[in-house]
Amino acid sequence: MNVVLISTYELGHQPFGVASAAAWLKAEGARITCIDLAVESLPGSAVERAELIVFYLPMHTATRIASETIRQVRKINPAGHLCCFGLYAPVNEGFLRRLGVDTVLGGEFEEGLAALCRRLSAGGPHAAEGDQYEPRISLAKQQFRVPDRSGLPDLSRYAFVQMGDGERRVAGYTEASRGCKHTCRHCPIVPVYGGRFRIVQREVVLEDIRRQVAAGARHITFGDPDFFNGPGHAIPLVEALHKEFPDLTYDVTIKIEHLLKYARYLPVLRDTGCLFVTSAVEAVDDTILTIFDKRHTRTDFIRVVALFREVGLTLSPTFVAFTPWTTCQGYLDLLQVILDLDLVEHVAPIQYAIRLLIPAGSKLLDLPEVQALVGPFDDMALSYPWQHSDPRMDRLQAAVLQTVQRGLARHEPRQTIFQRVWQLAHQAAGSEHAPSLPYGVPRAPIPYLSEPWYC
Repeated sequence: MNVVLISTYELGHQPFGVASAAAWLKAEGARITCIDLAVESLPGSAVERAELIVFYLPMHTATRIASETIRQVRKINPAGHLCCFGLYAPVNEGFLRRLGVDTVLGGEFEEGLAALCRRLSAGGPHAAEGDQYEPRISLAKQQFRVPDRSGLPDLSRYAFVQMGDGERRVAGYTEASRGCKHTCRHCPIVPVYGGRFRIVQREVVLEDIRRQVAAGARHITFGDPDFFNGPGHAIPLVEALHKEFPDLTYDVTIKIEHLLKYARYLPVLRDTGCLFVTSAVEAVDDTILTIFDKRHTRTDFIRVVALFREVGLTLSPTFVAFTPWTTCQGYLDLLQVILDLDLVEHVAPIQYAIRLLIPAGSKLLDLPEVQALVGPFDDMALSYPWQHSDPRMDRLQAAVLQTVQRGLARHEPRQTIFQRVWQLAHQAAGSEHAPSLPYGVPRAPIPYLSEPWYC
């Protein structure tokens, strides 16, 4: 069977999901063509002869891009079986089926994808329109296969780590776990995994990293939603990794709650090559944090910043800067906290412009106050639209986004972009002149990934 696996966008990383799917489908005897539209164009000839065309939808941006490509693919190959898999596939099932998608797989998708390939190869029965034989969402505990990256573009074409001294490091990407045992209301993982997570076996992860190191990787991003969902799995993994590759660096994502609960492991991260830890702080307003059910407070965030300085680790906080509950003063407060904690260099500028996204299946929709403020689901935006009760906030968000995008395009320093955002926020709040920024002695340059987006 000829199979085309398509990724549209995954934060500048070589797509793990496509590589994992390739390994499972090759084991079924399929002939695989991998396409990553983030770095290459769509080859019409491969699509035309494919019997199964599979789209990887790990995030909102990827799904929006894929929607246009699905229409294009359907014109090129009207008879091919279309499948979408990944976190955003099952929650957008209705929309995808209207585009002509035949099979939707979420959660632990690999076994379902292999079963689909076997069924189609054997000429098995076709499901009724809008139905399928394979499970839409599987939370099975799988024995993973080592991802097959041989059909994907070279790692050098993806995001890199910009070190503080100007050095660039080719960055690989892997996953040691999926899902999350927490149920933050705004999180897109919750509708699929419902507070559960699954482990990728240690030797599979290590072999995947070995192959990426052989391909030139000098840094690895662990894409786990929360690396400390299972510290008993994560810590021995990075210890083994560091023993085998003592010069390899890595980064992880860990929630504030876990950084405090498992603070004893932070020195282990530091000593095994962790360059930075991304943490979804989201807000410094305790009311918003409660609405999101983040299970941390403003004070907790401040404690973590101090803890990281004490340990000698770099924290990279992310935020949902604009929500229906964010006021002008609240936005100014967020900027002030970032400034007071000396985190301007730690925060990717796009974080100042992130607006709350309410996708299909969001647990925020369980709240009556959210139900009252959203409009009908927007198929084009793949989200429920909302407007702020204070029009200044929507205008400010648009202005901040434009300013950040312009600054990034010009490769402006983070402090320069922050200063412009600072001025915009004070103008929105009615101040003609923003207070001058009391920048202190700059800290050592902060390493960061070259891909600035986070959505």
